Amino acid sequence: MVMERWNPLAEMRRMDDAMRRMWQGLDTHTDETWGIPLDVIQDGDTVLVKASIPGVAAKDINVTFENDTLVIRAETKSESERQEGSYLMRERRVGQFYRALRLPDTVDHEKAESKYENGVLTVSFPKKESKKARTITIKTS
Repeated sequence: MVMERWNPLAEMRRMDDAMRRMWQGLDTHTDETWGIPLDVIQDGDTVLVKASIPGVAAKDINVTFENDTLVIRAETKSESERQEGSYLMRERRVGQFYRALRLPDTVDHEKAESKYENGVLTVSFPKKESKKARTITIKTS
């Protein structure tokens, strides 16, 4: 018989892995609200928010800005019921999409612009003039 030292963290990792495998096996593609994947990029004096929303028409996307928070909502409808056959695999999500993102007070939401192209929503926020970095010259005597 080989003596082995007990490691409680290893037990927790095994249990975590087992739980993860269990949740992956369940059908999680329901008509629930789920988050939209985002990229937030600072490009000079502009903050860009890029959201992946494939398969949604631009008219079905709602973008609002309130209390320094950008909110993106969208919804896709399920395809009409299939009369023949059945799904072998169904991974495309349907339902409501939602994402809220707090932005710094340096952005000028009044001058925000957005565009939707190839399933990617891009919202650009210029920095407020009063909040832009200024160069201070050093005087010498």
